Amino acid sequence: MTSLGAELRRTLGLGDAVVIGLGSMIGAGVFAALGPAARAAGSGLLAGLAVAAVVAYCNATSSARLAALYPASGGTYVYGRERLGAFWGYQAGWSFIVGKTASCAAMALTVGTYVWPSHAHAVAVAAVVALTAVNYAGVQKSAWVTRVIVAVVLAVLASVVVGCLGSDAADAGRLGVGLSSGVSGVLQAAGLLFFAFAGYARIATLGEEVRDPARTIPRAIPLALGITLTVYAAVAVAVLSVLGPTGLGLAPAPLADAARAAGLPGLVPVVRAGAAVAALGSLLALILGVSRTTLAMARDRHLPGALALVHPRFQVPHRAELAVGAVVAVLAATVDVRGAIGFSSFGVLAYYAIANASAWTLSPAPASRIVPVLGLLGCVTLAFALPAVSVIVGAAVLAVGAAVYGVRLWAAAR
Repeated sequence: MTSLGAELRRTLGLGDAVVIGLGSMIGAGVFAALGPAARAAGSGLLAGLAVAAVVAYCNATSSARLAALYPASGGTYVYGRERLGAFWGYQAGWSFIVGKTASCAAMALTVGTYVWPSHAHAVAVAAVVALTAVNYAGVQKSAWVTRVIVAVVLAVLASVVVGCLGSDAADAGRLGVGLSSGVSGVLQAAGLLFFAFAGYARIATLGEEVRDPARTIPRAIPLALGITLTVYAAVAVAVLSVLGPTGLGLAPAPLADAARAAGLPGLVPVVRAGAAVAALGSLLALILGVSRTTLAMARDRHLPGALALVHPRFQVPHRAELAVGAVVAVLAATVDVRGAIGFSSFGVLAYYAIANASAWTLSPAPASRIVPVLGLLGCVTLAFALPAVSVIVGAAVLAVGAAVYGVRLWAAAR
């Protein structure tokens, strides 16, 4: 039998938690986000990366403090509910599930595009089915697969950095230190790059499956973020030094194009394979995180209670995982969601805005509130610096979530 409300098994240590965070962040974003960010910021790309990193650090710090106090599955859904009230917790969960479900489909299609471009949708669906099966078999197996993926991707990125910086095509003068697109361009680039940093939330959403969470999670989140920032900065410098801001902004596949421009054509297929593996890693961790937030919301009856069932053998929320996998598979088969990256960023920034607001309530001491305030202001600023379509669609989806919550309260009161 399956059990409703059963607790998940604590099997993840510090290394596992860090690896899951890395698998979420060092994914397809680093292969795809640099181009759009360079188009937005021009010579201010590195400044945009720095802004995204500062906001991500504030969010990570707030999330770590909250996760230590509330080590349960659901992440900011739980924090918002406990610190700000049921509505804000629900809105955080809504933002996360809707935005990250779109991200799952985008990552699946990225796999298909790199592996077999003419049959991208079919490959995407196959990837979703396979990774849902991996997650179904237990979170420890997911952590092991993620560890392998992270190792492969880091090796590919290291080869790109070394190859580009060591080539005759590299020129430090191309790095750019000005703000050719102005402050608005830098902020929009930061918002787009933030999409690639957001995976540290996956550690918090797995709080119920981490050993000694009060100690492990606050250590794992900044460790994963610091490693990711170092990798992203190295890759951005290497690619910029070869392509320059304009060339990078026009590159359809930035890292592959940089390898080709550096006179390393043999590295191009390796980069393509690395991008596919990276997207698989992101997809694996995304499905893991969305299913755990679905579990938490189902436990509180914001979603169907059947989704809160935990498998007696594998100790995973198997119905939530199957439901998420099914929805993502349908999207991957029928929709091109690459344009939804901006919307996903809007949803993720709204999610972290609630996390920072929740952390603000933890202590009345002014010094303890500096980071949450900076994080909250940063999230709101970057969210509204995104392209207008992303802002409009994102705000509309949040409004729909609020309306659903209101209808549910009205129905319960009758």
